[in-house]
Amino acid sequence: MKLEPLIYEISVPGRCGVRLPEVDVPTTDLPQELLRAELDLPEVSEVDVIRHYVRLSHLNYGVDKGFYPLGSCTMKYNPKVNEDAARLPGFAGLHPRLGINETQGALMLMYYLQTWLAEISGMKGVSLQPAAGAQGEFSGILMIRKYHLDRGDSKRTKILVPNSAHGTNPATTSMAGLEVVELPSDENGDVDLAALRAACDDTVAGMMITVPSTLGLFERHMLEVIEAVHACGGLMYMDGANMNAMMGVLKPGEIGFDVMHYNLHKTFSTPHGGGGPGSGPVACNEKLLPFLPGPIVTEIEPGDDEQPPLYGWHMPEKSIGRIKAFHGNFGMLVRAYTYIRENGGPGLRDVSYHAVLNANYVLALLRDTYHVPYDRFCGHEFVMEGRWKDAPDVHALDISKRLMDYGYHPPTNYFPLIVPEALMIEPTETESKETLDAFAETLKTIAREAHENPDLLHEAPHITPVGRVDEVLAAKQLVLCCVPIPDWAEQPPTLSTQSA
Repeated sequence: MKLEPLIYEISVPGRCGVRLPEVDVPTTDLPQELLRAELDLPEVSEVDVIRHYVRLSHLNYGVDKGFYPLGSCTMKYNPKVNEDAARLPGFAGLHPRLGINETQGALMLMYYLQTWLAEISGMKGVSLQPAAGAQGEFSGILMIRKYHLDRGDSKRTKILVPNSAHGTNPATTSMAGLEVVELPSDENGDVDLAALRAACDDTVAGMMITVPSTLGLFERHMLEVIEAVHACGGLMYMDGANMNAMMGVLKPGEIGFDVMHYNLHKTFSTPHGGGGPGSGPVACNEKLLPFLPGPIVTEIEPGDDEQPPLYGWHMPEKSIGRIKAFHGNFGMLVRAYTYIRENGGPGLRDVSYHAVLNANYVLALLRDTYHVPYDRFCGHEFVMEGRWKDAPDVHALDISKRLMDYGYHPPTNYFPLIVPEALMIEPTETESKETLDAFAETLKTIAREAHENPDLLHEAPHITPVGRVDEVLAAKQLVLCCVPIPDWAEQPPTLSTQSA
């Protein structure tokens, strides 16, 4: 049974949802060459439209509807006050081409956000330009490359990347025109120090390391790692996507990192998912300040007791240039600013404490039921295996699909790649003990089902609007057209239908 028809299928010829006002200005016919013979739009009433989209919204699952333990992606709650702030007319209605005299409020907000992000990271400067975490990474690696070239050191072409890093790290390195050198992890999930030291030579531009790693672990030899890379002339890049595990506890700049990025959506609660805008500010130490992407907000005239400072734009001396049109995704910056103001310094530290506490609590509840390959105190997430030797036909994907029957969004599957049948779980800091207990108990129930009735998992999900989809086909043949295509199976997608 189809749970909700397409809006075209509820269309009735002649039905109209909006009455346009009478024209009170002279009219002019449109040129014939601009007119279409057919315009296939649905004809529906206002009630039809509202009910259709409300029903669709109820079929969806989101962080406002239930627990969302998606490891690595941090689907944390988004305080509604953040949305109120971003929608203030003075912010939402800003045009990016307005001059500095008309945008002092927005510039002040960005200036303070830059300052706070620098303080949290222990770095000297921040650019808010990058539109997402991956773009922040790209900016940081371009800065490292330009730093070496600026010194006339052109043979540094390699970036060291542990195999426990985010998948974007090697992609970023390649996009920047540098060579990836993968480093293995040791038996404890830390960087293999012997392999690292063997790779360090005068061709190393730097190292990208995710902290905590995608195994959810804090590197126990971090200072030795930084020392080894610096000793050979390389710079240290920290993938700060997991910064929500250590705000107010550790400042990367103070232990020797040269550059890092934030994912505002992962650490400072701006919305995530659905392909919406992100934000990945990049922070650096004094050595890399001249290379930051710009322009950056700065005080161009100091304030006094009578007048506030005048804020304006500054392009760093040797900047890698603009990374994003205009000034980044400003709405995300407003949300992050609001979140930091709400929590304050002690509050941000508590966020990290609770994120780490919740992850370790769930880990403790599950380690006797699921195999945890690197079983030690974790950061804000942990990775366990979704398989058992005595239930060989059950896989991580089956467990995730079965979780949907119990009303949970699945955790991240099959990542990181160094853990077979990986399930990466991140509870976040805002979930209650009752929610975590219920989730862990559900995973234990699924483990029993896997041994007693594995077909329950193989055929899951059973109660969702859509069962198992062909994920490979869905990834390779995107259908972005909402017009009914009844004979789709006989008509492979074309460029025109995909882009409709």
